[in-house]
Amino acid sequence: MTDLVTEPGTSSATTLIPLLYAARGLRGIGDGFAIIILPAYMTALGYDAVAVGLVATASLLGTALLTLIVGWIAPRHDLRLLLISGAGLMAATGIAFPGVEHFVLIMLVAFIGSINPSGGDLGMLVPLEHAVLAHSATDAQRTQVFARYSLIGALCTAAGSLAAALPDVLMANGSTKLGAFRLMFFAYAALGIACAALYRHVPHERGEEKAPQAPLGPSRVIVYRLAALFSIDAFAGGFVAQSLLVLWLFERFDLSLSAAGLFFFWSSTLSAFSYPVAAWIAKRVGLVNTMVFTHIPSSLFLIAAAFSSNLYLALGLLLLRSALSQMDVPTRTSYVMAVVTPAERPAAASVTAVPRSLASAISPAISGALLMTAFSGLPLVVCGTLKIAYDIALLFSFRHIKPPEEQG
Repeated sequence: MTDLVTEPGTSSATTLIPLLYAARGLRGIGDGFAIIILPAYMTALGYDAVAVGLVATASLLGTALLTLIVGWIAPRHDLRLLLISGAGLMAATGIAFPGVEHFVLIMLVAFIGSINPSGGDLGMLVPLEHAVLAHSATDAQRTQVFARYSLIGALCTAAGSLAAALPDVLMANGSTKLGAFRLMFFAYAALGIACAALYRHVPHERGEEKAPQAPLGPSRVIVYRLAALFSIDAFAGGFVAQSLLVLWLFERFDLSLSAAGLFFFWSSTLSAFSYPVAAWIAKRVGLVNTMVFTHIPSSLFLIAAAFSSNLYLALGLLLLRSALSQMDVPTRTSYVMAVVTPAERPAAASVTAVPRSLASAISPAISGALLMTAFSGLPLVVCGTLKIAYDIALLFSFRHIKPPEEQG
């Protein structure tokens, strides 16, 4: 595995971390409006919930494949080049979507492209950024660094959600509905170009090879066990991929595009401020306990929302869920980076991310079909139940495996 030029705690590393935070923020803005615009765009083209679910599945399958490829080549290639390539893919996705209307072509662009319908932080850029951040931070700083990374991403995703109201403004000023949506995709492309400009400042790797032949070595068993559990969590989450949750709110409560953007702004904001709280809690009760005991209540709120016939009650329950459901994101990432050797970090990030992407890709197509049943809240119930099962399994499997900062 080739090492980055920067060393944890150095001035170069201190400069690099804010740069990656900025890139994460730009990607968050794009994700924030894209996950709302995508189902609205498809609905405007005349497609139903099943079609939206299939496109979400295609997108997540493509993400999984690309993340797996990145995981294999990252230990032997320049991370800066891979980061720039990922940003270029983001720009190409934004340019391609406005030019396609046929379902097969939409599926193809979704499969190859970078738009993430789940609302989670997935994609080829995630393990690359995680590896660079983990190398640039000390053990004592690591959880805080990932918490800030997640905080910035969620706050910018929240801002992007508000931008989803722009098509309403454009239509009020004479634009067609499809024309307004296409302009938003071009804005997504522009954000990808801005990310590429930032990644150009990431330092090159050193030339010496220090890795074993296999990308994963001594931590292989732990990583595979974590990947198996994370895939259960991701499969559950796919039932309420954000694009499908948007569609559920559209169809069950006739929510407008602007109102959906406002709701997801507050949802992402609550998630954002939960990240530093998660880091604070983790220092006191540990990473695994923080993941589990914040996750279970959020799943109960989700299940309750499925049975609500009142819009405001449903939105309130979903907001309570948002305040808790993402606390496992920085703690999970920090835990994975902590229990493997430094040389294994890019591969570990990829190996744990790929099953999550594959598992989450299966359920949106099922969820789309369930949304069209008599009880449209069924995907929310399935998601919450599976997530509780995952949390219990994670607690019993890993409560005794401590990261360095919790040992002794």
